[in-house]
Amino acid sequence: MVESSLRGAALWDEVKDRLKSHAFGLSGGQQQRLCIARTIAMQPDVILMDEPTSALDPIATHKIEELMEELKKDYTIVIVTHSMQQARRISDRTAFFLMGELVEHNDTQVIFSNQVMTVLKLRKR
Repeated sequence: MVESSLRGAALWDEVKDRLKSHAFGLSGGQQQRLCIARTIAMQPDVILMDEPTSALDPIATHKIEELMEELKKDYTIVIVTHSMQQARRISDRTAFFLMGELVEHNDTQVIFSNQVMTVLKLRKR
């Protein structure tokens, strides 16, 4: 289970020789992928991610986004992000909240191609 989870999180090749080492010795991106490996070991139906790349450099962010693209083939993933670019790149559906209230939800392509409507909805509030 350990190896398959670490492989599933694209981390096995980077940590296989130091499995007994403390996770604090890993980079931020590796730590995030370790959290994802621990999650997929539980075989959940849904994976919740809150700002999964907020403290990562662009290279680590890219690796996490690639991993999410792979994982969404087998899992439902719900991501909270303030990065509209990231939401546009990796999501299939998007929900837009303002002050805790759902403003709009739809296929991501529709949401981002229809930004004028979203702005008009926000102005009515």
